[in-house]
Order: sequence, then C-alpha cells, then structure tokens
Amino acid sequence: MRYQSFVGLLVILAILYVTWAWPKIAGQAMAVKNYEYYTDFVGDLTAGKIASVIIVAGERAEGEFVDGSQYKRFRVEVPPDPQLVDRLRALAPNVRIAVTGAGWSDRLAGYLTQLVLLGVMLFFAWWLIVRQMRSSGNQAISFGRSQAKLVGDTLERVTFADVAGMTEVKEELEEIVSFLRDRERYRSLGARIPKGVLLVGPPGCGKTLLARAVAGEAGVAFFYIAGSDFVEMFVGVGASRVRDLFNQAKQHLPAIIFIDELDAVGRIRGAGIGGGHDEREQTLNALLVEMDGFDPNANVIIMAATNRPDILDPALLRPGRFDRRIVVNNPDVREREAILKIHVRNKPLAPDVDLVALARRTPGFSGADLENICNEGALLAARRGKQYIEMSDLEEARERVLAGPERRSLVISEKERHIVALHEAGHALVGIRLPNAPQLEKVTILPRAFSLGHTSVMPEEDRYMITRSEILDRIVQGLGGRAAEELVLGDVTTGAANDLEQVTEMARRMVTEYGMSEELGPLQYGKKHGPIFLARELSEERNYSEEVARTIDREVRRIVDESYRKALEILTVDRDKLDALTQALLEQETLDAAQVAQLVETGELKAPEPAAPAASAPAAPIAEHPKAAPEQTRPGLARPPLPEAGS
Repeated sequence: MRYQSFVGLLVILAILYVTWAWPKIAGQAMAVKNYEYYTDFVGDLTAGKIASVIIVAGERAEGEFVDGSQYKRFRVEVPPDPQLVDRLRALAPNVRIAVTGAGWSDRLAGYLTQLVLLGVMLFFAWWLIVRQMRSSGNQAISFGRSQAKLVGDTLERVTFADVAGMTEVKEELEEIVSFLRDRERYRSLGARIPKGVLLVGPPGCGKTLLARAVAGEAGVAFFYIAGSDFVEMFVGVGASRVRDLFNQAKQHLPAIIFIDELDAVGRIRGAGIGGGHDEREQTLNALLVEMDGFDPNANVIIMAATNRPDILDPALLRPGRFDRRIVVNNPDVREREAILKIHVRNKPLAPDVDLVALARRTPGFSGADLENICNEGALLAARRGKQYIEMSDLEEARERVLAGPERRSLVISEKERHIVALHEAGHALVGIRLPNAPQLEKVTILPRAFSLGHTSVMPEEDRYMITRSEILDRIVQGLGGRAAEELVLGDVTTGAANDLEQVTEMARRMVTEYGMSEELGPLQYGKKHGPIFLARELSEERNYSEEVARTIDREVRRIVDESYRKALEILTVDRDKLDALTQALLEQETLDAAQVAQLVETGELKAPEPAAPAASAPAAPIAEHPKAAPEQTRPGLARPPLPEAGS
C-alpha cells in the first residue's frame, strides 16, 4: 500500500511540473527558424532580413525576422564574445539589438528538468533493486543468513515404514527419536543422548531417506541443509551461516539439524598444497565450536551423511561431536526384495513377475539402483504399449542399468561379429569348466553402451568373503576370451583390454593385499587401494624395497601366465564345444545358462518346443544368514570385482 501511494505521488508531481515548465521549454523549441550556423544568422542580419535581436545571457540570440509580409521568430546560438553587441550593431545599425539575462523562471525550469531526469534514473535503479530482492528471497543483502530449510507439512511425510530393510540402522535412529519424545526417561538414568549421528555409506544406499524418516517420526523441528550451502565466495559467510543455523535451531528446541554431504565442509584441515582453503576451514571451526564448545547445545542433535568418511577432520569425529557413526551398507537379498516391493506397489505387475528372482539377480545393487530398475521397467512397458509390467521388462531394465541400452543401430561387420562371438564363447565355456567360477546367467553378442558383447553371471547368494581358488578361477575365466582368440584365429584383438585390466588388478591384490602369494607370504605391501586424497597421497610412501617390488611384479606375472595357460588348455580340449557355442551365438545372439549347458553337454542346441508360456515358479525362500558387510559386486562380463580386503 505504501509503495502504491509513493508511486501515485510521483505521478502527480510530474504532471504539475510538466504543466508549469512545458510552455517555457516549448516556447524555445517551437521557434519558426533555428539557425544551424552563426554565419547564416550574420548573413541574414547584414541583408536586412532581421527585424529585432535580443541577446539572452550571452548564450543565444532571439528575435524576429521578416518573411515576406509576416514577422516570425528565430533562434541561434552565439559565440561567447564581450564585443558581440557592438559588432552586431556595426553590421546592422538600423536593427534594434537589446541585451537581457536569463530569467529566474528559465533557470528554474532548467534546474528542475535536470532534477526530474536524475529522479527518474534513481527511481528506475531503486525499482530494479527491489525487484531483485523480492525475486531472490531477500538474499541480496543477507549473505550471512543460514540457507537451511525447516521441514514442515509442505514436504511428503516419510516414516520408518517407508524404509525397507536396514533393521539395525533403524533401531539406532529410533533411539534418537525416542529420546526426543521422552527425554526424562533417559535423564533419570543419567544417560546422555549422542550429540551427533553420522550416516556413512556408498552413494544411493538411502542415507538421506533415513534422515527424512527421522524427521517424519520425531515430530520435532527438523532443519535440512547441504554442506555446499555454507561456503560462498565472500569471506566469513560460512561461519556466519553456521552460527545463524544453530541460533534458529535453539529457537525451536528440541531440534534436529541434518547436513547432507558433510565432506563438502568437513574435510581435514590443512589439506592440499598451500595450506588448503581458509574460508572452508573457518566454516569448519565454527561448526566444531557450535557442536561442542563452551556453550553446549543440549537439545540440538546433529545428523550428517557422507560417502567419504576417510577425508573428514578427526576433530569432527571425536566423542562429544559425532558420537555415533552408523554404517549404511547396500541391501542384502532379503532387503532388496523388500525394496523392490516398495517401488512396485503403485505399478501394475503381470503375473509372471518374480521379485524374489529379481532380488537374487541384483547383488551389490543399491536402493537407488533398484528404484531405477523399476522405473526403467515401467518406461519400457509403456513404450511397448503394454498395460502391465512383465518380467521381461524388468530383466531388460536390469541389463540397461548394468551394461547400458542396446545399440541396435551399430553396424558390425561379419568378421568382427564372429570375433565377438568367439570371445564371449571363450568366457562362457571356461567358466562352465571351472568348479569355483561364478554361475553363468547368460551370454550375448548384442552391443550395449561401450561393450560389443556381454557375459553375465548370477551368484547363488550374497558373498562377503572369497577364497584363493575362487579368485584364481575368476582370473582364468577372465582370460578365456583372449585365449579363444589366440587358439582359433592365431591372433589377438583389442577386445580383451578391459579383461586384462581386471585380471591384472585381481592378481596384484592377491599378492599385495590378501597375502596369497607363496613366495611373499601372508604380508600386505603398500597402502590399501581407495579414493585419492591429495593431502595423504603426498605424505604416504611405499613401505617395501625395490627388490620386493620386483618380486611382486614377478608373482603377478606368474599368476596371470599360469591362468592363461590353464584357459588355453580348457579350450583346446573343448575346441569342438567352442566352435559350436560360437556358431550358436552367431545364430541366436543371446543364450541363457540352460542353453549353454545343453550345447556343451550334447554338442547341439535343440529348438524350443512351441508351448504356451507358463508363469515362472516362485523361487525358493531366501534363507536367513548373519549380517555382514556386503560385497560390492555386480554381474558383468563374468568378472565381478573382488571384495575389499578385510570384508
């Protein structure tokens, strides 16, 4: 209302000014003749065409000139000359020439004109600033204010019932919720609730979802902020935002503060070359003081999530700050089934959909991966004009998540197509002949993403440890494709580059991390493989000599060479099976495990009998097993990566 009144007042003043000043300005502008050059005026004056002249303030000349039988006005700018009047009178003695100064009304009109123009410019600039402040939520002048969002009724409420699996994790978090609801019960026993809870886990495992569930269950003020929202280009903004965030939380006690991606602000201080980022370190210092400083926050609980706990500052992880560290792993087979049921509860499924079988075929998948499979399956079914999502759609979606979409437009020559079929047949045949190799699921020569062929395996159960013989069989199976090329073609191709990379990595980890070398014994050499962090990479050194390094290289070569010879021996004995499997892949393009086994046993592939498709039988119930850190594996190219050491 005030804004509209102010604008109305400005409009009224502008109208009054124009009404008063316009005649004076228009009187000057509406002269019949304006001389462009002073010399033209002098010529007309000498010729007797000028009737009268008035010199105004020594700046311009006005008067009347004769146009036929009429007198009309003129105007011309004159040069600054003290003798101007005398000179003009000498040129035209009969013309009346007078001198006058600028009137107060003329001067006032000029001044007001300048002030109005300046006022219009200032008003336009002020209007732009106000508009920018309103569109950006008043952020233009509030850099130090916290960007945290207070979770309220506007967001969809999520509870622990919406989080499948993770029983132990939910029990830990339910204790936090219970304390916030009934604090006196814990205080009567002298218990102190943890001030900070850090959720650690790989990307997509559900850390943020758990925080939203805590917000839905607790029924208290819940502030959400990302770690990157603290640090800005202005010095001191991050620390100011930390203090403002805790001040807001103290006004809504009890409260929970959730910081997503904590590693963006909590990296170890002094990291990198040159001492690190001082602004980020000041932000971290402010966070440390607010969490456990001279003025403790008894009723403010801090929750945070990160997938890089190794680079967090030790002061942030000490007791009194983040007291409790909860590891959120990727789901096991039972949890994957429960997650799939949640993601398909609003989707129409065909009778042949078997979520138990799909859960078994997705080891190492995160909750985000499983949600992506369900969504991709729904998109494929809609694209094919189906009313229900079938098992084939979900299987195709799983393949898309693993190896990417099919490249149907890729044109491959018959020669290269034969090499791809031979390569994949070598992987499949060697894997079948090895007793400790993973169970084959299917083999295909349909190109996907960056691969021209794909041999996938399906573990019988989730694995948390792996034996030496199993690693060796995986290395042999990984070399089966290159061995098949050398045996049949007498030459090798670049198609085995990824196989050689994985095989070399497995063999080197056997020697340096797992202590599975007969010559070097049960010792670990070098640092554990993990994400590169500059501050630690510069300070760490190799903990073995050059002689041991040569021995490591020799042992790695020995393991790979022996495995390659074993793969060649298997394929040489089963050369007829290799040729038959290659030909079947060229004809069928995709073979499942039953077809591969039938062809290897009988030497031929029988055509399927025409029959109505029956619904797949339900898989056997999943047996209970003790919890452990799940293996980070995915079926692909028959060479899933090894578990981390110590798992």
